[in-house]
Amino acid sequence: MAKLLVYVDHDGDAFSANGLGMLARAASLGGEVTAFVAGSGIDDGWAGGLGEYGAARVIVADDAALDGGLPQPVVDAIEPAAREADAVLFGAGVVSADVAAGLAARLGGGINCETTGIELRGDELVAVRPALGDSVMVESGFRGGTAVVLGRANAFPPDPVGGSAAPVERIAPTVQDWSAAATVVGREEAESGGVDIGEADVLVAFGRGLGGPENIGVVEALAKALGGEVAATRAVVDAGWAPYSMQVGQTGKTVAPKLYVACGISGAIQHKVGMAGSGVIVAINKDANAPIFEFADLGVVGDALTVVPKLAEALGSR
Repeated sequence: MAKLLVYVDHDGDAFSANGLGMLARAASLGGEVTAFVAGSGIDDGWAGGLGEYGAARVIVADDAALDGGLPQPVVDAIEPAAREADAVLFGAGVVSADVAAGLAARLGGGINCETTGIELRGDELVAVRPALGDSVMVESGFRGGTAVVLGRANAFPPDPVGGSAAPVERIAPTVQDWSAAATVVGREEAESGGVDIGEADVLVAFGRGLGGPENIGVVEALAKALGGEVAATRAVVDAGWAPYSMQVGQTGKTVAPKLYVACGISGAIQHKVGMAGSGVIVAINKDANAPIFEFADLGVVGDALTVVPKLAEALGSR
């Protein structure tokens, strides 16, 4: 039976949703699942609650050096348990990503990032991730050693699997001096938007086909004319054109408005997952072969920067 170790990050007394999602997914594979929690002043009962998400046991590394959100001390703490596992799984997150990368380097093993699916074939782990602009899905195996897998944000839902509290095993981690040399001097919380795109009846979404952030005003004008809200693809959010709160797709919000207008969006599978439940889908794209036309109810082949302003103007005149 494959031994799976899942690192579950936390902020204060709240486990990360991505970490819980990865733990629940690991539990569904049928292997031997252990959760790993690192920090300072950790309560056993709280950590043991990870049994509800499928952990058969929970390893707790409790040390003052692990309090502060730095990844390298966590790499030191998790390494011994990782060497006993067949695979170490991480939910998406800033600290998780750094720990995953550091651990893979420490172990000399392979790492699969942006993972959206995992499965066991016998005792061998297979990770699935999108590639080529999310246009294809790639399966990756691991030739030897401990496999390290980092999930994509929101790829695995954090749903309890109905388990009971798990037994907790405390360890005394050894943190190297150079790992604890850095200190966190401050934290800033990202601002969140006031509009929940998941509740909107009308969404006007845009992708890279819009050209640049200076052109967002054209979709805002159309959204206003339709009485809707503006949404975005992962590509433009990653590029810094829009905040994450506007992102639609597998790693963003899943939406089902009555009307979804896609402006300059190719229609990659990861975006389709987030909006395929819309009532009416209108696609505007200058590429007649864009995948989005395959599932749109109405398609307009044309440059969004030309079509969208004219559509907004026509609606305004009515």
